[in-house]
Amino acid sequence: METIVARSCGLDVHRDEVTACLLIHEAGRKPKKEIRRFATFTANLVEMGEWLKAAGVTHVGMESTGVYWKPVYAVLEEAGGFELIVGNAQHMKNVPGRKTDQKDAEWIAKLIQHGLVRPSYVPAADLRDLRDLVRYRRSLVNARSAERNRLQKVLQTANVKLASVASDVFGKSGMKMLRAMAVGETDPETLANLAEGLLRKKLAALRTALDGRLREHHRFMLRQQLQRLDDAEAAVAAVEAEIERRLIPHEQVVDAMCTIPGVDRVGAAAFIAEIGVDVKAFPSVQHLAAWAGICPGNNESAGKHRGVKARKGNVHLRTALVEAAQAARNKRGSYLRDKYHRLMARRGGKRAIVAIGHKILVAVYHLLSRGSTYNDLGEVYLDRLNKRRTVDTLVRRLKALGWEADLRPVSA
Repeated sequence: METIVARSCGLDVHRDEVTACLLIHEAGRKPKKEIRRFATFTANLVEMGEWLKAAGVTHVGMESTGVYWKPVYAVLEEAGGFELIVGNAQHMKNVPGRKTDQKDAEWIAKLIQHGLVRPSYVPAADLRDLRDLVRYRRSLVNARSAERNRLQKVLQTANVKLASVASDVFGKSGMKMLRAMAVGETDPETLANLAEGLLRKKLAALRTALDGRLREHHRFMLRQQLQRLDDAEAAVAAVEAEIERRLIPHEQVVDAMCTIPGVDRVGAAAFIAEIGVDVKAFPSVQHLAAWAGICPGNNESAGKHRGVKARKGNVHLRTALVEAAQAARNKRGSYLRDKYHRLMARRGGKRAIVAIGHKILVAVYHLLSRGSTYNDLGEVYLDRLNKRRTVDTLVRRLKALGWEADLRPVSA
């Protein structure tokens, strides 16, 4: 095979050690190979970067395994002078045989040398920081949801049916009742009178629902869980404040994304963190959709196309798109809501949500590439595409119900 990169290096990265294989292949000279091992402490990684610079290495490749590649990438990026290539580990597997760290590093170096590795998308350092914060916020929110579920379980164990009456157990009224129960209040009348707003219309039902059998260990568990919820709320608020601070340079992009139905500031932050604000890394919206895992894969053999599931992609971006799609389906008068209900009737709710997520991703791509805002087509857009078909469908449905329709166009 043709040598594209004359001086390449492959790194086999582990938690405590990096095996580096340097390959030099220049015309008219004998190929040279050198293998060294380095610890993963920062000083050792800096030393490795200096060694690669002294050897004139231009391309360095590694597998995107776990999180161990990230500090190596950061140190070499800081050193500068290299084209860093992070490849999908599934695409860089060596042929079966004797496996050692040295052979793995050499195999990666050879793939880099012949240009056979498709680089994974790695955003700039500031966007990687934002990505860590956004993902950490999601982890905190998931932990908060888990703690709320555990608290609900305690209430059900004590036969306190607050969730059967209040639409939001953890709203302002619900939290006041929970804190009162945690410190020993058991009178249903007193607890029900803590309700505020519209919930006061349900005082009779609340008194019945709050007549439980709270034991001392229930109250102890409630106190612990409420404390954990308070800590989680404070942690989420602090992380969100830091995310907002880092979104200041991208405020215009955030505002543009928020014009898409279903997308709020949290969703816009997730899109920017995962995709970035420059979509040049993705040649087309189809490449981005495939990378996100939000479109079907390809499986063709002997001229036959077989249906396959969506490929594995960026799970964090896919989750944000699904959440945005679930919110968009409730946006009255929007194109996405109308499209969702049409797809749901034919393909089911889950497929429809993924399809709407794909449409949101397409909109995000064009917003980022063109610097424009979202223009909603409206809920009647699909009907207007083929007026004759829409009219025929409605007439046919009226006839099925036993009505005769005499249609005349409305005069201008």
